[in-house]
Amino acid sequence: MSVLPEVVTEAFGVALVGYVASLALAQGSAKKFKYTVDDNQEFLAHGLSNVIPSFFFCIPSAAAMGRTALLYSTGAKTQVACLISCVLILVVIYTIGPLLYWLPMCVLASIIVVGLKGMLMQFRDLKKYWNVDKIDWSIWVSTYVFTICFAANVGLLYGVVCTIAIVIFRFPRAKTLNLKNMEEVEYKYKVEDNCESLKQVKIVSVNSPLVFLNARKFHADLLKIIQKDGISSQVCDIVNKCEQNTLLCSFSNGSCHGELVQPCQSDRHVLILDCSGLNFFDYTGVSMLLQIYVDCKNRYIDVLLAHCKGSLIKAMQYGGNLDSENPVFFESISSAIDAIPIHRVRLTSRSR
Repeated sequence: MSVLPEVVTEAFGVALVGYVASLALAQGSAKKFKYTVDDNQEFLAHGLSNVIPSFFFCIPSAAAMGRTALLYSTGAKTQVACLISCVLILVVIYTIGPLLYWLPMCVLASIIVVGLKGMLMQFRDLKKYWNVDKIDWSIWVSTYVFTICFAANVGLLYGVVCTIAIVIFRFPRAKTLNLKNMEEVEYKYKVEDNCESLKQVKIVSVNSPLVFLNARKFHADLLKIIQKDGISSQVCDIVNKCEQNTLLCSFSNGSCHGELVQPCQSDRHVLILDCSGLNFFDYTGVSMLLQIYVDCKNRYIDVLLAHCKGSLIKAMQYGGNLDSENPVFFESISSAIDAIPIHRVRLTSRSR
């Protein structure tokens, strides 16, 4: 423990590079031989294989791309091949090793280069990165340059920091909402009586997690959709018309008998949020959903949430501000549409 402060930085770099290289090699093997790899299990195995031998002064272990490629070429498929290769390595260390002491450094360097041939061949992927995402290509090249110019741990740290910064920068600007085509759902319910009512229903799909990084953009995108479709202005016109009719009725000689309240309720628009793409969220995201619910309610727009996970329902109910009389959460978009009063009776004022 006395030397830990001096080696902790290098140890972190060795551990991270070793795990990343081993995991990449395991995933490549899984893809080649059609099986799956559990990242957590791989991490546990890699950690135990280094923690326990560390008490016996063993060198940190990691997967070797050169040896793995050699095993591929020889047709090895079980751990017996690794056992035989370990025995040969022990023979080399204790018998042939001293003979290699006088070899020039260039020869030893060539052995290392041949061993890392598989890793160096990844340069062929640069064309693919360039065609798919130029930002990933620039991170790859700059990390490689930093590793060559400074050290492996410095280059690795630079690559990790760059990747995190790019994710934080790009995540809030990603598309969070998508306006679904009503015709995909309308064909099941389209009849002459409710065709006009279905036009008042808008379905918006949530395409990304809702966290503090993109919560404000989520709110802004949803307001743009509402304003673009003219939902808010239409509802305001209807409400103003209702208020004018109510005022006229109050000054008339007749009685309305509460018949004028119903038209305002029947003309309310409906916004359905498809939360199937909402994989995870935080407190800020839940607060933003509750704020959207309240804002739309003030605009006389009913908000219904479909495909919600249990954790999201529990979090929103705990946050409060939800209408306890009318259901808000539904299992599917179809069930949400079924809950909308399709057959509306438009009442007119009567005066005596």
